Amino acid sequence: MIVITGAAGFIGSVLTGKLNKKGVEDLIVVDDFSRPEKNKNLENKKFIQQIDRDDFFQWFDEHGKEVSFVLHIGARTDTTEFDKNVFDILNLNYSKQVWTRCSDYRIPLIYASSAATYGMGEHGYNDNHEIVKKLRPLNPYGESKNNFDKWVLKQTGTPPFWAGLKFFNVYGPNEYHKGRMASVIFHAFNEIKETGRVKLFRSHNPEYKDGEQLRDFVYVKDLTEVILFLMKNQPASGLYNLGTGKARTFLDLAKSTFAALNRKPDIEFIDTPKDIRDKYQYFTEANMGKLRAAGYADVFTGLEEGVGDYVRNYLEESKYY
Repeated sequence: MIVITGAAGFIGSVLTGKLNKKGVEDLIVVDDFSRPEKNKNLENKKFIQQIDRDDFFQWFDEHGKEVSFVLHIGARTDTTEFDKNVFDILNLNYSKQVWTRCSDYRIPLIYASSAATYGMGEHGYNDNHEIVKKLRPLNPYGESKNNFDKWVLKQTGTPPFWAGLKFFNVYGPNEYHKGRMASVIFHAFNEIKETGRVKLFRSHNPEYKDGEQLRDFVYVKDLTEVILFLMKNQPASGLYNLGTGKARTFLDLAKSTFAALNRKPDIEFIDTPKDIRDKYQYFTEANMGKLRAAGYADVFTGLEEGVGDYVRNYLEESKYY
């Protein structure tokens, strides 16, 4: 059996669907299933059992020897939440319990870290373990992810294989429930549908023109392919960046969304809110050298192609993966 935590969420549900497409149905899906709009992500998915996250560890202690792999994707991902206790409970301490059981029961583990651990990028975007203790995330969410990475790297008892994946800017189907935390593509699509235009933040950095702030946008379908590769090949355990390795501008993203809708671009620039302006990132780009060295050779979906697929095959039809 394969356990997927956060299975009703954005990435977890696409991963569940990807495994189903590969013929894998012996899945245990774990989440907080109290939100009907989120549970739609799991409709038509095949799995053995659905377990509430609060009941998971009791189940795990009863069935641990039957589990072949754990994909710990579940987390509180709200970057605007500033109650540190929420992240300590859901992201840090919960993850420690997952890790400890995987170590005890000798189960391989892949867990979701985040590029939010890199903060302003003052130490670069390199997934080597030496810089983890130096990183200064910009919010409690990023801190919780980095605190778990730091804890992991100190452990002498480990799962037989483990990988902590630093997800960059992930976009794609099944994020309807995420509200303001959904991807920029999701919001751009809805804004164009409602108003015919897109608003982007103006640059307050003289080194960047308006709309030319850069992010590493990665399509969720690519992300699941990397996870399947790691599950199958189990290279050296450690932290791995998961982006594309090629940063693109918000202007590129907006134009790609208009193109997918066959509309002429209409883009307006607005001031970045003062409360986030001093912490606003102008550049993120994953160094993908470690994953490539581990043998992952697939080409990542280009922004235009990924946005086109997402808009035309999912958002336009309100479809799920």
